[in-house]
Amino acid sequence: MTARFEDRVALVTGAASGIGRATALRLAAEGARVFAADRDEAKLAETVELVRKEGGEAETHRLDVSDPAACRAAVAAAVARFGRLDVLVNVAGVMYWGHLTDVSEADWARTLGVNLSGVFFLCQAAVPHLLETKGVIVNMASAAGIKGQAYTAPYCVSKAGVVSLTKCLAVEYAKRGLRAVAICPGGVNTPLNADLKLPDGADKALFARLMPLSFPIAEPEEIAAAVAYLASAEARFVNGAVFSIDGGQTAG
Repeated sequence: MTARFEDRVALVTGAASGIGRATALRLAAEGARVFAADRDEAKLAETVELVRKEGGEAETHRLDVSDPAACRAAVAAAVARFGRLDVLVNVAGVMYWGHLTDVSEADWARTLGVNLSGVFFLCQAAVPHLLETKGVIVNMASAAGIKGQAYTAPYCVSKAGVVSLTKCLAVEYAKRGLRAVAICPGGVNTPLNADLKLPDGADKALFARLMPLSFPIAEPEEIAAAVAYLASAEARFVNGAVFSIDGGQTAG
């Protein structure tokens, strides 16, 4: 595999499973030293073991991205360990399924705290280091951040915020050599989607709108491949882009 990330350092959140794990493995396979962060220390250790088994270099860091201080500490730890930061990939996320009227204050706060505030605080902490390396931020948004989706209001709002934040970063720092892009997957075969449970009384026709035009749904490795391209020098002119990988879900 091409070593597009040789001598580069990547911080990947949500690295314990799904898209985050696939991204950590892909970037490491292409030469990156990976700082893998997640709340689940046991599964995070499995990710790093897989990286090292393939000859890659990675370190683990327990991180709750909803904690601003912890986000700042994670970035500082990554730079302290590897001496630099070239790529930040924000993958960590949670999803709430339920009727709008059933969303509790805790549900709302937790979803936005992980999916949006965590992305903001990690970007904020990483930007000074990424400016030094003319680095890249890849934020994992969602098709739900582009088009409305029933029964997931907090998730949709958080992912729409990630899309907007990414564009703001791209505009603010373009002249200084920092790029920011957002990926918007549709259905992906991850633990997040495996736990999907529609609320009682849900209209299945509304849920059917989420189905892509082609099957099966995406695999995490396909999303990781897009991360690797967008974070590489080959995508040097891609900035502020919202990259959909959804089988046509948002095309209509």
